[in-house]
Amino acid sequence: MAIEVGNVFEGRVTGVKPFGAFVALPEGRVGMVHISEVSNEFVQDINTVLHDGDAVKVQVINIAPDGKIALSIKRLLPPAPRQPREGRGPAGPRPGGFRNGQEGGRSGGARGAGRAPCEGGRGPAREAAPRVWQPKAPARSDNLSFEDMMSRFKSQSEEKMADLDHETNNRRGGGYAPRSRRGR
Repeated sequence: MAIEVGNVFEGRVTGVKPFGAFVALPEGRVGMVHISEVSNEFVQDINTVLHDGDAVKVQVINIAPDGKIALSIKRLLPPAPRQPREGRGPAGPRPGGFRNGQEGGRSGGARGAGRAPCEGGRGPAREAAPRVWQPKAPARSDNLSFEDMMSRFKSQSEEKMADLDHETNNRRGGGYAPRSRRGR
């Protein structure tokens, strides 16, 4: 069987390094299992999991243009069961949802509390559900160079920061005003 992405092989560990393990494959080829691809659990020291000479079942996850073969043991394991978060039931309240026993997170003396809706159909401030940033679907990164992926990451990061800055300024009521000019 040819060594192609997605194929599964039985191999032997030929070397263990702090970052991963080298595995002998058919046709005299060698691939590497990165420490993050060894187990569903966090692995602090790979030597506790793999040793020279161990027989392992691996899946080919990438073949670099220079011929390096990336392998995974983890992808052939059943998924780890997820533990429910402590203190939260399936329909339990989210932390920080209500303050001072009141809905909406405002205390009695807060600005805008108890105000009736305006004629324009707009209700009191902050009564609607808060807008939450939703990530865009990630663009496909088939066969992109590292520089291209880094460039894409930087532009997406700048977009996210601009959105966050815009939202933050809207919540503050616009731009910066010196303390002496602010209303009290």
